[in-house]
Amino acid sequence: MDLQKRPQQSAPAAEPTDLRASDADRDRIADILREALAEGRLDAEEHAERIDGVYRAKTVGELEPLVRDLPGAQEPRPTAAAGFTPHQPAPGTVPPVPSENLVAVFSSTTRRGRWRVGRRTHAYAVFGNVEIDLSEAIFEHAQVYIRAVSVFGNVEIRVPENISLRGSGGGVLGNFEVDTLDAADPGAPVVHVDGVAVLGNIEAKPRRGKIIQDLHKYVGRYVDKRLRKHLD
Repeated sequence: MDLQKRPQQSAPAAEPTDLRASDADRDRIADILREALAEGRLDAEEHAERIDGVYRAKTVGELEPLVRDLPGAQEPRPTAAAGFTPHQPAPGTVPPVPSENLVAVFSSTTRRGRWRVGRRTHAYAVFGNVEIDLSEAIFEHAQVYIRAVSVFGNVEIRVPENISLRGSGGGVLGNFEVDTLDAADPGAPVVHVDGVAVLGNIEAKPRRGKIIQDLHKYVGRYVDKRLRKHLD
């Protein structure tokens, strides 16, 4: 009787190029192609052809040839592990004066749809309701700060699921509730919500099913580079 057991052979690991492409992989390649278009390395027709290939690709190996001849192709892919995101913006990243004030006194105010989010927004609800919907907004800044004050009122903030969300505030006989959200992409924008609810309600949550389809098209470096090119 043979009591010796043969060691089980594990299945060979898949080659990196055989891995199924993730949305983050496609976004990284699309970002490189946009940079190349902005720098004049690709013309509009070449860019359109390669972008079409990005969204048809099934594996990482099908993505890599699309940027093999472009700068940035050899940079390591970002990992999904999210780093530490503070509850307050870094000093100097947000101006002291708001770019927009949303005020509702015995009334309601809504900001939604395709709008450009400033670095700093203030919301005041006094016996009223303020709704801030960022699920379809254009993020041109990596750090966004929202200051909310509710007195017998309601401030409701909704964000896309693939950004980071942080909150720092409280309530006085009221409710202050911010769902902490960590983006998989380290380059995703961070929305900081700060404020106080006095016999009122402040709430910030992700809007389920809503994501920014292309984070890097708007945040920071791409927009700034295009603006500098037009100003030169």
